[in-house]
Amino acid sequence: MGQPAESELYLGYSARDLAESPYARFFRPDLAPLSGHVREALATGPVAWALMPGVDRAGNLQASGYEPVETGYTTCPDGSARVAILTPMPGVSPTMWDWWFAWHGSEAPRYKLWHPRAHVHVGWSDERSDLTHYVGRTSNVVEFVGADRIRLTIRFVPPSSLGFDEARLRAAGETAICARGSLAGAPVETGWLVHHVRPTAEGAEMRSRFWVGGGNVRPKGMESGFGRALGGLAARLAPMKAVAAADLLVHCAQEMAHLAAILPDLYAAFGPSNRETR
Repeated sequence: MGQPAESELYLGYSARDLAESPYARFFRPDLAPLSGHVREALATGPVAWALMPGVDRAGNLQASGYEPVETGYTTCPDGSARVAILTPMPGVSPTMWDWWFAWHGSEAPRYKLWHPRAHVHVGWSDERSDLTHYVGRTSNVVEFVGADRIRLTIRFVPPSSLGFDEARLRAAGETAICARGSLAGAPVETGWLVHHVRPTAEGAEMRSRFWVGGGNVRPKGMESGFGRALGGLAARLAPMKAVAAADLLVHCAQEMAHLAAILPDLYAAFGPSNRETR
């Protein structure tokens, strides 16, 4: 995707979008209040970093039960930040989320449904639309996190690359969306993310994890020891701040809860059954 023109970068749906987009009836400009456990995490502030496992233990999310911190954030001695968010999703299935991550990246109006007050633009680097997979592809997004409008690249990777047993995921009816993130145009990748979705009696729950900055920084294409050293040098120049981690927690909590409320209807309308045309 080439860089979008400034005229394409606007929040929400325009009057034309509302009149013409096939997704307009799903656009809800208002967000629900943050859930109680998210407000509690923000009031608590940063927790001890030892309570929140690093990316090298991402695959442990497949274990039954919960980790010590399911919603919270911290900063680490290496200058990185770790963020966790638990989002209950009644009426939603992991399959719906797997579909969503392949579907939403083809058009900005789809992406804006996810977070109407923060999402601005999206496009696939391969410039192909409506493929049914996302692993191995890179999504270019423009969004607000807190007050900052940023351009990001999100490179989706196989769950096995972060220690997940993909056969076990399938057998349990779970999905794990895994990706490497970076600022657009930067020569380094700066973080990792995982959205682990597992079924519950009410529907599903998403356990999101972010590991950003510090030891997660690598020059693109250089995961070697030399790349680690270069990444560490770059990270020390710009350590993650707690306020940035808190902004990320709020952003993720808002977008996941907001979309979960409309995802079943979106999936019914535009999912694999093709009940509606675009």
